[in-house]
Amino acid sequence: MFKHIGNSRTYEHNLKIASLLSFVAGIVNVAGFLAVQRLTTNVTGHFAFFVDEVFKLEFLEGFIYFLYILSFFLGSFTSSLIVEIISRKNNNLVYVIPVIIESIILFSVAVFGQFLISHNPNLLAFSLLFAMGLQNSLVTTISNAIVRTTHLTGLFTDLGIELSQLFFYKLKEQKEKLYSSIKLRLTIISFFFFGGLFGGTFYSTIKLYVLVIAGAVLLIGIIYDDIKLRLLHKSSRIYNG
Repeated sequence: MFKHIGNSRTYEHNLKIASLLSFVAGIVNVAGFLAVQRLTTNVTGHFAFFVDEVFKLEFLEGFIYFLYILSFFLGSFTSSLIVEIISRKNNNLVYVIPVIIESIILFSVAVFGQFLISHNPNLLAFSLLFAMGLQNSLVTTISNAIVRTTHLTGLFTDLGIELSQLFFYKLKEQKEKLYSSIKLRLTIISFFFFGGLFGGTFYSTIKLYVLVIAGAVLLIGIIYDDIKLRLLHKSSRIYNG
């Protein structure tokens, strides 16, 4: 799911990572918005607010929105930098550090979230946007830009295009490829939606501690990946022996 990178990935690998990471992003999206009334998984809306504040000459508010955008960008930059550095030494560990960093951020926001809401809500938003930039860059890199999980605008665009192509593609190979792509996009959208429902439901009772669950899901994902790979290697050695 995580350890296969680029051309070595299969459709099933992408489907699994899309399910897991879009579920996490859905939780973060709703929990972050309910906590500080800010978008915390993408920056499209923040750019519009940034321009609006600049035109109103509210430069301080505009700078805050600029920092939201910068936080997502820095998360993406950091993830890519880590991947490039580690891939030159050990490909099997490429995904581990960015996922662990994201988990630590989610755990930290869960623990200190109520304090941040009262004293520095912008820092909470910066942290979650950084984590989502980290996640989006990681999954984009390891899936060869096939999977993106933190926002839905591009997904709905691609889904609309592909659904329209169903009326025109006649060859079996074309239709099979199109069906697979549509299934992947519907999976991401569905799990983002389920993550949002989950986050909203549990936020009403445990507040930002719902992010502990999101962080735990990430760690379970990499542990599952590691155990599965070890078992495959062990089975291969036994078979070859």
